[in-house]
Amino acid sequence: MTGASLADLRVLEVGVFMAAPFAGMQLADLGADVVKVEPPGRGDPARQVGPYLSGESSPFVRLNRNKRSVAIDLKHDEGRAAFEHLVASADVLLQNLRPGAMDSLGLGYPRLRELNPRLVYVSLSGWGQDGPRAKLPGLDVMAQARAGLMSITGEPGGAPAKVGVPLCDLTCGLYAALATLAALRTRDVTGEGQHVDVSLFESAVSFGIWEAGKFFATGEVGGPLGSAHQSTAPYQAFATADGWVTFGAVTPRTWRAACAVLDLGEIVDDPRYAEAYERQLLREHLVPVIEAATRRWRTDALVAALEEAGVPCAPIADYGEVFGDEHLRARDFFWDAPHPTLGDVRQIGSPMRLSDSPPVRRGAGPRLGADTRDVLAGAGVQESEIDRLVMAGAIQCGEVGSAAGEAGESGSTTGLAGETTGKGGNG
Repeated sequence: MTGASLADLRVLEVGVFMAAPFAGMQLADLGADVVKVEPPGRGDPARQVGPYLSGESSPFVRLNRNKRSVAIDLKHDEGRAAFEHLVASADVLLQNLRPGAMDSLGLGYPRLRELNPRLVYVSLSGWGQDGPRAKLPGLDVMAQARAGLMSITGEPGGAPAKVGVPLCDLTCGLYAALATLAALRTRDVTGEGQHVDVSLFESAVSFGIWEAGKFFATGEVGGPLGSAHQSTAPYQAFATADGWVTFGAVTPRTWRAACAVLDLGEIVDDPRYAEAYERQLLREHLVPVIEAATRRWRTDALVAALEEAGVPCAPIADYGEVFGDEHLRARDFFWDAPHPTLGDVRQIGSPMRLSDSPPVRRGAGPRLGADTRDVLAGAGVQESEIDRLVMAGAIQCGEVGSAAGEAGESGSTTGLAGETTGKGGNG
């Protein structure tokens, strides 16, 4: 084992709610030292998202694992100076404030590039850093709506539906992490950093692979299909005697195997259903025939029979089942992260499995300002100066009150107040 992949990387995260923090979590999982920069008082607004455990946000301590927290008021002159001190030695800055917000604070890319030409400055936003919608608020559901995802999600003829998780926030974060690594690789060659611009909207539109294949070829605009695939069948959920099962019988072999399990000899050789694409075009006729057969089975028995026949299939699990799944337990996917007041906090594992440099498993999401003193001292700020900055209200060392309770004299999110819309939301 060679150690964490990104152990020598210093990342500053000016992130709120979801998109930038999720990107920061990916880099932290890979070993980067991710310093979460939050406003004094109440910190990242995600700290006020319940449910709460002993005053701490349960989602926050999972989304922000493996990070350190520094509380700096970026609207305070001396707070900005302290932040710039950190920028001078940073490799990456992640930020998902509304476009223009960091510039208004004097912390936009042109300014920070002057301080650190090697800095990779990553901006995540709803709509991108330019264009007619750039300054508009952009939350996950809005990106799902404008990107077409809601137009194809749900049952035919039903109300629009969003994907059940904040998919645009999360994928924007993943794209940002991927782009960060690409920019760092470029820096290895050129010695120079660059500005990276990733948006929820474009992240969502990038998913429309099948829809683009239809539209640019035929002009056809896709619509909602429930759980069905856009171009092949059978590939969806079917009702059983006691629940639901999904399976995909889209190759000649799996199609014949599924028909054998379900005793559908009358259709297996029907030339109308010979190819998966033709079967999709005739779904309204085919699905009722298949579902009449699946309803005669209990879910567990049908899954076992399909698996034995080599047909890809699965029951539909709820999250209570997912978080206790035997396969995930066998692969040690879930793990417990220590927290100073909550004890062990169960975490969703990283899906990235590297044989020689596996993801790190350090602490749960930090308490607000828990690392302010250590991080600033590590950057060369004298203890006396740190004390003075605390007295001036420019920084906060340690928690003031509880994350879910009163914010103390610092009040609201002073460092970023009014600037945290237009970023990746919390779904």
